[in-house]
Amino acid sequence: MPPNSHGLVLGKFLPPHAGHQHLVQFATNFVDDLTVLVCSLERDAIPGALRVGWMQELFPRARVIHITDNLPQEPREHPQFWDLWRETVLRAAGRKLDFVFASETYGDRLAEEVGAKFIPVDIGRTLVPVSGTAIRKNPLAHWLLIPECVRPHFVRRVCLFGPESTGKSTLARDLATRFKSAYVSEFARGLLDLKGGHCDAADIPLIARGQLAAEDSLARRADRVLFCDTDLLLTTVWSDTLFGECPQAVRDLAAARHYDLYLLLDVDVPWVDDAQRFLPGQRRQFFERCQQILEQHHRRFIVIRGSWTERIEAAAAAVEALLNPEFTNATG
Repeated sequence: MPPNSHGLVLGKFLPPHAGHQHLVQFATNFVDDLTVLVCSLERDAIPGALRVGWMQELFPRARVIHITDNLPQEPREHPQFWDLWRETVLRAAGRKLDFVFASETYGDRLAEEVGAKFIPVDIGRTLVPVSGTAIRKNPLAHWLLIPECVRPHFVRRVCLFGPESTGKSTLARDLATRFKSAYVSEFARGLLDLKGGHCDAADIPLIARGQLAAEDSLARRADRVLFCDTDLLLTTVWSDTLFGECPQAVRDLAAARHYDLYLLLDVDVPWVDDAQRFLPGQRRQFFERCQQILEQHHRRFIVIRGSWTERIEAAAAAVEALLNPEFTNATG
């Protein structure tokens, strides 16, 4: 073993998965210093910068470098394929490479090109039988092979939406329990409790930031699906209702956020008062405004009505269909 040995792992990591974790951890254990090249193209399904961030979090001991050169992906695409890649790899590595680690046979030729020795790692993919293609095609089927920091990119997000006192918080908790996953409570409630339930216009940006921060944190704990007790679209509705306006930055954040399904709760249940409820006589109008904004933003939603038991069963069936499309066919 050469002193201060230097190794290389190269890949697209689209996305990083358990097989990549084994490969890079093996290489980290094998050499003194490891360089990991994350290669991306603009057309990739997942942004390169996001993948670089994941790899840096997963492998803090490695030197992770982002390669954005528009390089050919196969030798048949360019007569100087290996010349181009050799130059890019050596430039990024910065110093002599002793070993190249890969789970694919191209590693042998790459090692030869850069003057290093090839170390194959699970070439047959028998130790961790998964691929980035398989995960992109059906991430939920390979959930346990997706690293925790990557899972929020693939988690299905279900938002509980609608007027006050329609059971959103209870339903979010019940669904999380039924599906053995996580839920995000309404950040505004904890913030406004400190003010006796009073909301000022200046609170709206804080509520928006807090809601997103909580959601992004708890998405890592979710098992395939995350239940959100409100979202920023509903924050904009409340801001418009209470103050006649909403900061454009909050509207922009609301428009950019993606949810896979909204459960819009109807007002056909009794009103229950508490310190943070404001519009007991306007629930029907508020419901109609909620439905309108979901339609305006082209959000996928279903209306949940009926008794508390009927609500949880209807909501659970909708979530089951989201997670398992074949469930829809089986149940009609």
